[in-house]
Amino acid sequence: MNVPEIAIIDPNTLECLGLQNLLEEIIPMATIRAFHSFEQLMDDTPDMYAHYFISAQIYFEHTAFFLPRKPKIIVLAGGDNQPQLSGAPTLNIYQDEKSLIKAILQLHQHGHQHGHPGEHDLSAREIEVLVLITKGLINKEIADKLNISLTTVISHRKNIVEKLGIKSVAGLTIYAVMHGYIEADRI
Repeated sequence: MNVPEIAIIDPNTLECLGLQNLLEEIIPMATIRAFHSFEQLMDDTPDMYAHYFISAQIYFEHTAFFLPRKPKIIVLAGGDNQPQLSGAPTLNIYQDEKSLIKAILQLHQHGHQHGHPGEHDLSAREIEVLVLITKGLINKEIADKLNISLTTVISHRKNIVEKLGIKSVAGLTIYAVMHGYIEADRI
């Protein structure tokens, strides 16, 4: 499996760090690099990235570079004065963490309509357990709902964590949304 590489281009160090931490939580398998200027990106290998999270200011200053890459662009905008960009999705960075994660997941779902079949090969039962975990059920409730033993639920959870490399319920929820097992607006 090839590892997606994501570039964040934003002169604001705190925005870069915050977004980088969120993206690492949402997409643990991705490599995320932060650049504080367009020139830093150009000194790297600028065409290797699957996605570019870019400040509106840098986007407007270097549209000649970014327009041909529009499907890979997410423009970082702040507050109510978000620029209206034709065809380039914007992400409001001035919102609370939960809303920001939801917005990133919706952008991801929109950009990847068909999911990633066979990526981690969870069994049908593991997917059922995963969905119930994301709904906040504890092991005993999952066992009762699926009519299986508590030991079996624990075994499924262990397999899910090993296959995905994700331990937190928040991380599992993000994974489930990104792969179409649950809808982002049902979180």
